[in-house]
Amino acid sequence: MLSHLRTLKSYTAIAFLAALLTACSEDAAPIQSATPTAEPVASVAVETEQQLIERALGIHERVITLDTHADINTSNFTPDNNYTSDLDTQVNLPKMEQGGLDVAWFIVYTGQSTLDTEGYAAAYANAIDKFDAIHRLAEEIAPDQIEIAYTSDDVRRIVAADKKVAMIGIENAYPVGLDMANIKDFQERGGRYMSLAHNGHSQFSDSNTGEGDNIWLHNGLSEMGREAIAEMNKWGIMVDVSHPSKEAIMEMLDLTRAPLIASHSSARALSEHSRNLDDEQLLRIKENGGVVQTVAFSSYLNAEKNARFSETRNSLIAEIAESLGVEVLSFPEINALSQTERTIYRSRMDEINSLAAPRLEAEVNAIAPPVDVADFVNHIDYMVELIGLEHVGISSDFDGGGGINGWNDASETSNVTIELVRRGYTEEQIALLWSGNLLRVLDDVQRIAAEIQAE
Repeated sequence: MLSHLRTLKSYTAIAFLAALLTACSEDAAPIQSATPTAEPVASVAVETEQQLIERALGIHERVITLDTHADINTSNFTPDNNYTSDLDTQVNLPKMEQGGLDVAWFIVYTGQSTLDTEGYAAAYANAIDKFDAIHRLAEEIAPDQIEIAYTSDDVRRIVAADKKVAMIGIENAYPVGLDMANIKDFQERGGRYMSLAHNGHSQFSDSNTGEGDNIWLHNGLSEMGREAIAEMNKWGIMVDVSHPSKEAIMEMLDLTRAPLIASHSSARALSEHSRNLDDEQLLRIKENGGVVQTVAFSSYLNAEKNARFSETRNSLIAEIAESLGVEVLSFPEINALSQTERTIYRSRMDEINSLAAPRLEAEVNAIAPPVDVADFVNHIDYMVELIGLEHVGISSDFDGGGGINGWNDASETSNVTIELVRRGYTEEQIALLWSGNLLRVLDDVQRIAAEIQAE
């Protein structure tokens, strides 16, 4: 049984009964509530909270759990400092083991910079450094604990061997530069999905960030972007529509010959954010046969709730900092510090956060609750209802800004399954949400790639 649990709020006996009846019905839709019957409630065994948790943990151990987005820092992939230890990261091997997370997609992320020779060279070097780091962990540092998967069959084989699985996603095609051969090269290095932009317009695609200033570079995809879609289809790289602009995404849907994914996005209808997908986009992804990996990023899940929590928490931090004579700095101000000054500042902030910790529940959470696992599963419910369960998956964006109350690192992964069981999802449905849908798309993309190469 998994060692780490954070029990979510209890339901009434009637709510438990509804969850149990729904879960036991093979054909029941996961979001429907139970309908009262003439049979007395007393004649039906009511599942207790502990029984629900135990049932959920059994499901969690049996299904393959897969998170499509975990950012990395290559300084944590060295022989002396790596994921075999429980580092101060949201994802590492001990946390994956503790929370029952089987598969982590480690991300080759590159921030957007200048569209010139110097920018492309630096971006390429950054990407190769991250590819090499992931391979180093799996092939040199801990090959007995984790292995890179390139296909869905690899995933199942590695999990059956009782090892963790690493897969590789590419966030921002900017490192490809102007050399389209790099797309095939990145695929050979293990890249199995790639987004054409991040926060900023790339040589391939406009970014969702254009919504902020209404400044666009391509009004969707560039000609190179259109070529990139064809190359990704040819070499078996899933097209990732998280981060590009809506117009670019709609073009991708028109052009791709294979299903695509949103590696870490949620539903815009529930929380207004340019990183989320609106109903038109979601329905097009359903038509395309793709999958949307719901992301556990607080401001994407419930922007208003997250803002209230952040404001209340920041007030507490500011109060404590002032009492210690410390000025709380913004991110740009922190980045402007020297390395020594930054180390000192972070040490003081660690002290302030430690002092704030015992006061959070009464002075912050009770007044302005944080975004939590229930908010996360609300997005899953919404998208399942709109586009069908087979088009919805799960992602965290850990170590890249993701994390919510109840699933703030990989050690708490089982809490997602507990909430899904609480909502009435069956084991078969949970297996599809956690990994089956994403692996089905990967299979389709690789099959179509083989057909294109044979043409």
